[in-house]
Amino acid sequence: MSEIKATNEQRWLDALERELKGKSLEDLNLKTPEGIPVKPLYTASDLKNLQIGDSMPGVRPFMRGAHASMYTNRLWTVRQYAGFSTAEESNLFFRNNLAAGQTGLSVAFDLATHRGYDSDHSRVEGDVGKAGVAIDSVEDMKILFDGIPLNKMSVSMTMNGAVLPILANFIVAAEEQGVKKEELSGTIQNDILKEFMVRNTYIYPPEPSMRIVADVIEYTAKYMPRFNSISISGYHMHEAGATAVEELAFTLADGLEYVRSAVNRGLNIDDFAPRLSFFFAIGMNFFMEIAKLRAARILWAELMEKFNPKEKRSLVLRTHCQTSGVSLTEQEPHNNVIRTTIEALAGVFGGTQSLHTNGLDEAVSLPTPFSARIARNTQLIIAEETGVTNVVDPLGGSFYLESLTASLVEEARKLINEIDELGGMTKAVMHGVPKQRIEKSAAEKQARIDKGEEVIVGVNKYRNESEEEIDILEVDNSAVRAQQIKRLKAVRRSRDEKFCKKVLQELTNAANKDDHNLLELSIEASRARATVGEISEALEQKYTRYRAEVKSIKGVYSAAYEGDEVFTNIQKDVEEFAELAGRRPRILVVKLGQDGHDRGAKTIATAFADIGFDVDIGPLFQTPEEAAKDAIENDVHVIGVSSQAAGHKLLVPKLIKELNKNGSENIIVVCGGVIPKQDYNYLFKKGVSAVYGPGTNIPKAASEIIDVIKDRSHF
Repeated sequence: MSEIKATNEQRWLDALERELKGKSLEDLNLKTPEGIPVKPLYTASDLKNLQIGDSMPGVRPFMRGAHASMYTNRLWTVRQYAGFSTAEESNLFFRNNLAAGQTGLSVAFDLATHRGYDSDHSRVEGDVGKAGVAIDSVEDMKILFDGIPLNKMSVSMTMNGAVLPILANFIVAAEEQGVKKEELSGTIQNDILKEFMVRNTYIYPPEPSMRIVADVIEYTAKYMPRFNSISISGYHMHEAGATAVEELAFTLADGLEYVRSAVNRGLNIDDFAPRLSFFFAIGMNFFMEIAKLRAARILWAELMEKFNPKEKRSLVLRTHCQTSGVSLTEQEPHNNVIRTTIEALAGVFGGTQSLHTNGLDEAVSLPTPFSARIARNTQLIIAEETGVTNVVDPLGGSFYLESLTASLVEEARKLINEIDELGGMTKAVMHGVPKQRIEKSAAEKQARIDKGEEVIVGVNKYRNESEEEIDILEVDNSAVRAQQIKRLKAVRRSRDEKFCKKVLQELTNAANKDDHNLLELSIEASRARATVGEISEALEQKYTRYRAEVKSIKGVYSAAYEGDEVFTNIQKDVEEFAELAGRRPRILVVKLGQDGHDRGAKTIATAFADIGFDVDIGPLFQTPEEAAKDAIENDVHVIGVSSQAAGHKLLVPKLIKELNKNGSENIIVVCGGVIPKQDYNYLFKKGVSAVYGPGTNIPKAASEIIDVIKDRSHF
C-alpha cells in the first residue's frame, strides 16, 4: 500500500513538473498573513502527527461542532443586526423581518447610546439615530419591542460601554410587558476589553469597566438562566485588521480574563460558564475562517478545563458569527452579495450557532429593506436549498482543513501564552499591546491591497469603467434628534424627580463599593425613569470618562513598498514640497462625533507618515470646534476627516465654518471613509476639497493631496 502511495505521489510530482515548465514546487508554496505556510497539495500523511484522532461533534474538544447533531437537528439562528432612527422605525423593521423568516433579533444602537449620552447632549448632535437606534430611556425600549413577545424571542444586543442602563431598560421593558427576567433569552455583548483595543465605545477606564462586566455576569447567573451575560467578540478585531490568529487569540484571552474576574468574585464556574458566548467575523479566506471556528472550540475547552468545571457545557464554546463588513466594497456593490454568500457558507461549515449576513450596500450606508431581504434570504437558501445541513461537519477529514486547524491552534496558543505572561488581558490592554499588533496587521493588509498583491475584484483588479450608484437608506438625523429630545422632556416631566435623584445617588455611592451589584441598582434607576445618560453620568462621577492615548505606528506601510518606483516618486514629491515651503506637508487626521472605529484613520496616519507627511492625530470623539482649534494651533495644511458613522453631512460643514470663522479658510479639508457617492457633491459645495471612499489607493490619494496643497500654497 505504501508503495502504491509513493508511486502516486511521484506521478503527481512528475505531472506537476511538466505543467510548471521550469518553475519549482516551492514557487507554489505561500505564507498567509498569519505566518502559516500553505502547500499546493495536502495528503493523509499531513494528518499523521496531528492530535485530532477520531474527534466527534459534541464531544471534547468539540472541534467538529458544539453539539452532537448540529444542523441535522436544529438550524442556526437567523439574525439580522439592525437598528436605525427611532425606536418606532426600528420596531417596524424588526417585525417585518420576523415575518419574512428571521428567527432572532440583533439590536444595533446609535453611537450616542453606546457612549452613554442622552440624545440632547451637545456632543452627539451628528450621531443620534445614524448608525443604530436611539435609546434614551425605558420608554424607548418599550416602543422598540412593542408587539414582540420577549418571553419567546431571543434578543441579542451589541452594547458595551452603556451596558448597565441598556440591559436595565431591557429588563424593565420586559417586566412592564408582563415578562419575568427569568424568561428572557438572548445575549448582551458586555465585552469591554475589545473596546479598548479596537472599537472604542468605552465610557470608563479599564478596571472599573471590568467591575461592571463582573456585576452583569453575577446578576444574570442568579436571575436570568436563559440569558447570555457576555458575547466575547473577535468580530471587531477582524474588522480593525487583525489576522485570524490575532482575532482567535485575543478573543479567547478576553474570555479567559472575564472568567477569572467572575471566579474571583466567588461565582461557581458552572453557574455562569455555560451562558458565555462568542462572536466572530467571517472573512473571505474561506478555509481559514472555517478552521478558525474549529480551533476556537478546541482552545476554549482547553482553557476552561483549568477551572475544573463539573458540567460539560462549561467547556463548550458557542458562537454567533457575522459576515465581514470590511470585505464589502463600494465599487460594484452587487459583488457583495457573492462575498456575503461565501462568508456565510464558511460560517455554516465552521459550525456557528447563529449568523448575521450583511447587506450589499453596507460599505456606504445602513442596509435598505431590499438589501436586508437579500442578506437574510442568503441564509435561508443555504439552509433550505443546498443540502449542507444534512450532514454534521461535512468538511471534517479534509487534509487541508485539519492541517490548517492544527496550525491555527498552535499559533493562537503561543499568543495566548504571551498575554498570560503580561499578567492577563486587562494589563495587556492597558499597555496597548493587542491594539498595536492589530494596527500593524491592518497597515500591512492595506499595503498589500494598494500594491495589488491582495486582489479585491472590482477595486484593484477587473475594475469597471463606469461605477454604478445604488439606492441608500438616508436617516434624517435632525428629525430623529428632535423627536428624541421631545420624548426625553416628557419622561423627565412625568417621573418622580426626587425619587429618581435618590436612586441615582445610591448608584454613585455604590460605584467604589463591592457590596452592591451595579446592574441591580441600574434596574431600580430605570424603573424610576432615569435616562441612559443619567445612569452613565452617575457612575462617571466616581469612575471618570476614559480618554485613550492616541499613538500611531511607523515604518510598516513603507516597508511593504521598499523598492517601489511609484511610491519613491511620491516621497520625492513630498521632499520637493518641503524644500519649497520650508517644512513638510502637515495633515491632521480626525474623527468627529462619537464614532470610535479608527482603523481607517490610523491606517491613513501611518501611511502618510511613511510617505513623508508630518502627521497629527486628533483624539477620538472630537467636536468640529475642537478639531478646528487643533488644526489652527498645529498650523496644518490639511485636515483629513475619517467618517464611518454617517455624521459627515452635519459635522464636516460645521468644521469648515469654524475654520472660516477663525480666519483659517486656507486649511484644506478632505474626507474619507464610508461616504456614499450621493453625498460627494453636497460636501464639495460645503467646501470639502476631496472625498476618498472605500477602496481608495492611499499613495494615489497622498499624491493628489500634495497637489492640492501646492495649488493652495501657489507653488
